[in-house]
Amino acid sequence: MNSKERLLNMRVANRKRVMVTGGAGFLGSHLCERLLEDGCDVLCVDNFYSGTKDNVAHLMSNPHYELIRHDVTFPLYVEVDEIYNLACPASPIHYQWDPVQTTKTSVHGAINMLGLAKRTKAKILQASTSEVYGDPEVHPQQESYWGHVNPVGIRSCYDEGKRCAETLFFDYYRQHGLEIKVVRIFNTYGPRMHPNDGRVVSNFIVQALRGDDITIYGDGLQTRSFCYVDDLIEGFVRMMGSPKDVTGPINMGNPVEFTIRELAETVLKMVGGKSKLVFKPLPQDDPKQRQPNITLARETLGWEPRVRLEAGLEKTVGYFRNFLAL
Repeated sequence: MNSKERLLNMRVANRKRVMVTGGAGFLGSHLCERLLEDGCDVLCVDNFYSGTKDNVAHLMSNPHYELIRHDVTFPLYVEVDEIYNLACPASPIHYQWDPVQTTKTSVHGAINMLGLAKRTKAKILQASTSEVYGDPEVHPQQESYWGHVNPVGIRSCYDEGKRCAETLFFDYYRQHGLEIKVVRIFNTYGPRMHPNDGRVVSNFIVQALRGDDITIYGDGLQTRSFCYVDDLIEGFVRMMGSPKDVTGPINMGNPVEFTIRELAETVLKMVGGKSKLVFKPLPQDDPKQRQPNITLARETLGWEPRVRLEAGLEKTVGYFRNFLAL
């Protein structure tokens, strides 16, 4: 074996094998892209319930990328070094369509992925959510807050499913010594969002581009904090690379708070046109305010968002403008 072959074998041996469940979704596709850029072998797992092959079509020619159609509620037998568990529909329209399956995806999916991590001794990251805080009575929300969640409401399949998944992660950590990482994602936006996912950023942009009235639920004074997708993915990678004793949960989101009405007006100004604001009743259990305290992420990971809302919205508007023109 010559020196060139030995160097090639060393590179192959040192290349991390990373699995991303929900890898064809909005966040998952960006994560797969980043991991490939970082020199990983990437196994993307998705059942295409809310994800789409279009999100990862540009990755298919990469020899270090592999796509498997699989539902995480069933066991998967592969060999991996790291697991990012993102599988679960994340928008109300999608997760309320089949709420039983949503709960199973969070709970059974966590059990199956934790079992895989235990067998392969892989590090595993759980993509949890700010929805574990419910309609919070503490503002901004910090990780020590236990939440204010309706366990029997129409959002419970997602909220409680994610809370139970966190429970399972920490029980595997305590009982089996598994290396876990738990991040709580706050509102994230960017290219490859589903145009019909019912989330405010994609809703407002698509309505404005089509010249439709922009629908605001409630009085528009409820608040959200919007994190651009590239910033979030950077947080994921830093969390996975953190020391073993850094388990989380850690909030990841943009602490700059906006009202829903401010977001709608910003999108209108950016897109132009003659769309008007239309107000409709607030859905059940819709949180009145959402803002992350990211002190822990700053101090532990040296992470905070860099992309300002206007800059991120410009890229997202450009994506949807091209998408709708197809």
